[in-house]
Amino acid sequence: MNGSAYGKAEGMKATLIHGTHDIRVSSDVPDPVIRDDTDAIVRVLRSCICGSDLWPYNSADDNPQGDRIGHEFLGVIEEVGSGVRNRTAGQLVVAPFVWADNTCDFCAQGLQTSCRHGGGWGSDGTDGGQGEAVRVPFADGTLVPMPGEPDDALLASMLTLSDVFSTGHHAAVSARVRRGDTVAVVGDGAVGLCAVLAAKRLGAERIILLGRHTDRTDLGREFGATDVVAERGDEAVEKVRELTGGDGVDAALECVGYVEAIRTAIEVTKDGRLVGRVGVSQYSDIPLGVGEFMRNVGVHGGVAPARAYIEELLPDVLEGRIQPGRVFDRTIGLDEVPDGYRAMNDREALKVLIKP
Repeated sequence: MNGSAYGKAEGMKATLIHGTHDIRVSSDVPDPVIRDDTDAIVRVLRSCICGSDLWPYNSADDNPQGDRIGHEFLGVIEEVGSGVRNRTAGQLVVAPFVWADNTCDFCAQGLQTSCRHGGGWGSDGTDGGQGEAVRVPFADGTLVPMPGEPDDALLASMLTLSDVFSTGHHAAVSARVRRGDTVAVVGDGAVGLCAVLAAKRLGAERIILLGRHTDRTDLGREFGATDVVAERGDEAVEKVRELTGGDGVDAALECVGYVEAIRTAIEVTKDGRLVGRVGVSQYSDIPLGVGEFMRNVGVHGGVAPARAYIEELLPDVLEGRIQPGRVFDRTIGLDEVPDGYRAMNDREALKVLIKP
């Protein structure tokens, strides 16, 4: 921020996407201001680059003005609208990766991603999270307070509740992971590693991580993976079935989004059990034919309603029982965001943390 109050300074720094591989940080983005009485202004302490941000990074059309980007952030409330009742200036808060009123019928069912009045960060005139500050619609429903003063050692793990750890948890919940289960996690990206942590938290006894990047699978082992399968395709299926006595796993968590990954997850799943699907789908058809029908294998999941999970997961983060923030392997300032995108796209970084 270049001034003492939001809405009164000349501008702030924020990340804009102008087209394929064209990420820029502008220093004169208009400061956010209260538009609706249910808004809040949040000063961002931590943000990050998500694997799903790489989809527009690799495909966006040219846009000279640029669009705001980023959907994971944590910060301090600077100002609230007159209609905000339960959030106050000075509170440390996490913002889920979509905003929602948290009062509609879908929200009441724990499906804030389908909120009748909600939306996504960086779209339809809403700020993106990769900047110095954000206007937050429906502050009472969207923002989740974090207790106590900001603890630098915990901020990274708190931030994962915004998306990546909540998404890994959604995979495990969708596949109905139970205590004592054997679980396969397809994908060694940040979501896959968080799915390992989530499955372990829910009591899985054996966790088979399918991935071939040893620096990532090593962290997966520290998170609770008992076995690593580096093979892909039919070889991966054969290996997992060999490890499970031929029956397959009690739950498979698909955390990639490619058709090969969902096919592998389905084929390694035991008869009568579920695949939890959270990889952003780069396919239109799921391979569920007569064979899967006869085996009663099902697929469940989708975009994670992080807002429904944060309060449940928070105590384990605060007390250090889980440390999902370890998925961040590079920390940068706002000016370095373009190189952060390049590093993640080139597989030089697993997940990049941003400190504005």
